[in-house]
Amino acid sequence: MRRDLEAVLMVVDQPVAELDLARAFDSSVEEVSAVLEGLSREYTEQGRGFDLRRVADGWRFYTRPECADVVEHFLKEGQEVRLTQAALETMAVVAYRQPVSRGRVSAVRGVNCDGVMRTLVLRGLIEEAGQDPESGAHLYRTTSYFLERLGLRDLDELPDLAPFLPDDIEGFDDTGEHAT
Repeated sequence: MRRDLEAVLMVVDQPVAELDLARAFDSSVEEVSAVLEGLSREYTEQGRGFDLRRVADGWRFYTRPECADVVEHFLKEGQEVRLTQAALETMAVVAYRQPVSRGRVSAVRGVNCDGVMRTLVLRGLIEEAGQDPESGAHLYRTTSYFLERLGLRDLDELPDLAPFLPDDIEGFDDTGEHAT
């Protein structure tokens, strides 16, 4: 099973759930989980250039962080489009405030975010998550692809924002604006 799991995980382009792997191999989820965790430990102990990680409700191979410079040097620069500062800030607001409307994101950032939000939806990093019952505005949340790209299992692994907040946040409402 170890060899077969490695072969399948080598060709997937997104994390694969333990349940899906268990079904494919006609095994129990517990058995598949134990093998995956064992493989992950083994790769770490051997100091391999890749890592098997559980992220976004599934498992996938990743390059080890200590190999990042070599991989970056190998790949053509600019091959992958990078996010702008505006896109990163917008994505952070969505990640920490979700589900959130475009208007709320714009209020927090202090600029219109409609274009950036469309770009993030097109790239699969955020998605619609229903409508606000009071205003009828579309709500947005991050996707499993967002978690995968950040190497997170779930949103609870996002870093705490407290160290980055100003010392005096009294007088701000929940949009980040000064309350009147």
